Amino acid sequence: MKIVDEIANATGWIEEQPSARTSHALEFEGRVWLFDVVDWPDLDARVRALGEPAGVVQLLDRHRRDCAAVAQRLGVPHLVVPRQLPGTPFELRPVVRFRWWREVALWWEERRLLLVADAIGTIPFFCAGEEPAGVHPFLRLWPPRSLRGLEPDHLLVGHGEGIHQHPAALESALRTARRRIPRWLVGLPRTIRGA
Repeated sequence: MKIVDEIANATGWIEEQPSARTSHALEFEGRVWLFDVVDWPDLDARVRALGEPAGVVQLLDRHRRDCAAVAQRLGVPHLVVPRQLPGTPFELRPVVRFRWWREVALWWEERRLLLVADAIGTIPFFCAGEEPAGVHPFLRLWPPRSLRGLEPDHLLVGHGEGIHQHPAALESALRTARRRIPRWLVGLPRTIRGA
């Protein structure tokens, strides 16, 4: 496990494998919320160093990962694609609402932090060419509108390391998602070979 996205009130950890499953913990007023959790031996100590565990949240319905087990162990609620997190400044924005794919993104306006589970990623599978972040290949034809207009200083994703101090990265990924499909397709064989 590799620690990533260490900023004030937040940290992340990433599995060092091709899918680069990434989880995050956000702290607000001494309470720590965990997102799309992949468990690891030092998780409990890392969370408690930030504050008191408050809940485990799946921003994507199919990101079960280790969420239920971690929530049970920490004695906190396990929330799957919630509409809100009361008592927090976190705004949950619907990203995808299909029968087979339900996802919300977390926007923390005060910190200018956006956390996206699957609609945006930074690993090669998501990106076309040299773009720093890309829209999920299944969403490139119809990139999520609910994320438009946001200019996050911290873009945290469920697959890959976050992007910091590059507010245009999100808008660029959304605006060019369709026209970069050919570039994404050209890079796909290399991505598959590297997996």
